Amino acid sequence: MLSKKNIKAGKVNLLLFIFFVLLINFSIINNLIASESIAELSVLDKVSSKNTNIKIRVGEEFKFQNLSIKVLTCYNSRFDDDPEVTAFMQVIDQTITNNDKVFVFNDWTFASSPSIRPFDHPVYDVWLKKCYS
Repeated sequence: MLSKKNIKAGKVNLLLFIFFVLLINFSIINNLIASESIAELSVLDKVSSKNTNIKIRVGEEFKFQNLSIKVLTCYNSRFDDDPEVTAFMQVIDQTITNNDKVFVFNDWTFASSPSIRPFDHPVYDVWLKKCYS
């Protein structure tokens, strides 16, 4: 017959084991995906055909012409020799006064395939180039 003390001790040991396994997995995943502090973007003005490279600190808002650009996170994966660069970006067009549409773009963007989540604006094209510290 099992005593209640043994069952409680087994549950506590199981919970501690699960906690340490999750902690180890999180540290492994964190080492594979590195968050960077600077995102480099390229902005094309379709009217003048002028291409501008800009560097934005992650978390800070950057004003470019009529656009307000903010990169919330920027990651370089370390899975292979050619890492995938991804960023979560928010873009607001200051000329739009319609309160129903706050963001022109509010999504993840990928440096290798910008067409997966395209930035659709009549005047500007914005795409991610790279992330670094």
